[in-house]
Amino acid sequence: MTSPPTRVAKCFHALADNVERVVKGKRDTIELSLTCLFSEGHLLIEDVPGTGKTTLARCLAASIEADFARVQFTPDLLPSDITGVTVYRQNTGAFEFLPGPVFANIVLGDEINRASPRTQSALLEVMEERRVTADGTTHPVPRPFMVLATQNSVDMGGTYPLPEAQLDRFLMRITVGYPDHASEVAVLTGSGTGTTTPESLTPVTTAQEIAELVEAAAEVQVADALYDYLVRVVAATRTLPDVRLGASPRGSVALLRAVRVRAASQSRPYAFPEDVKALAGPVLSHRLILTPEAELSGRTGTDVIDEVLATVELNSGARV
Repeated sequence: MTSPPTRVAKCFHALADNVERVVKGKRDTIELSLTCLFSEGHLLIEDVPGTGKTTLARCLAASIEADFARVQFTPDLLPSDITGVTVYRQNTGAFEFLPGPVFANIVLGDEINRASPRTQSALLEVMEERRVTADGTTHPVPRPFMVLATQNSVDMGGTYPLPEAQLDRFLMRITVGYPDHASEVAVLTGSGTGTTTPESLTPVTTAQEIAELVEAAAEVQVADALYDYLVRVVAATRTLPDVRLGASPRGSVALLRAVRVRAASQSRPYAFPEDVKALAGPVLSHRLILTPEAELSGRTGTDVIDEVLATVELNSGARV
């Protein structure tokens, strides 16, 4: 009988191979997004225009036979345009809730920073508690549920930066980056064939299987020494002089979930310290608020995490 981590690894790499048919030369980025999916987390993809942020999200959704919804965020978007609205039906004499696009397995929020803070905050409850409360009635969203949001790091005029409370609800923040020379040539040579678009991808798994594999990945064993190391890494972000606000316990929980998935994606029933080191940056860097002096000097959350990983060591003599 196939072990749970092996099942996770098989599906994980099948999805990665499928997405890579379109998103060329970005295997690490693809695997990070899949780690977020199998961790039941939400993903923020931030980069300059034209690097494939939306394409990556669409390819991930196209690779899974599940409900998918896309919301193009604009300044005039209302909270009810996302969560849904209650209407009165004259023919029945009753009120009826019409679900919004957030009631899908995978929700793509394109250019999320172009909507008003009021609209952005409509996602807070559903991202954390996986439900929407409308007119005093709670409506659960389907499982699995994942919000993939994109935002550009340039042309910030007329945009609304995400508040820290909402940033903290994204399990990861990643960038796509420019492709290497060979990958960009492959994009150009395949652009006219009609076979390298998200619409051409065939699903390789279902929403039900993803939900089952999320549970399987949660069974990965973590030694007490690794729990200790992970917590000390997160705690170290709260004491550095360049950090005004460090990662919260929610960051610790998010990192642990991602660590388990990374181990399972490599068919391992147990986690390594290397899993923590590989995922600490994408999971923790956006949760840090640096001091104004650090920001002016060009320091980033990623720089802080790199410093923490270089200084915090596994307890000597501990077994993992």
